Amino acid sequence: MSRKRIRATVHGRVQGVAFREYTRREAARLGVSGWVQNQADGTVLVLCEGEASQVDALAAWLATGSPFAVVTRVDWREEEPQGATGPLVIRYAS
Repeated sequence: MSRKRIRATVHGRVQGVAFREYTRREAARLGVSGWVQNQADGTVLVLCEGEASQVDALAAWLATGSPFAVVTRVDWREEEPQGATGPLVIRYAS
């Protein structure tokens, strides 16, 4: 099994439309770990890790997102897997 980790920034109308909750649910369905967080610039940041095909599936899902979102672009980069396990969680700004 090949592991993969990505950091994705989702642009568009992605705050105030349950994007983080839908991302959490989709990650749980796929078995992907990590976190999702709103950013001050109106984007949503997602850090996720898991089996490569599952991470790829979540990355593809981010291009559409929640039913109420309007995603205009997803920028992502691959990072070195860190062995993250457990559910993807919603992070709140501090």
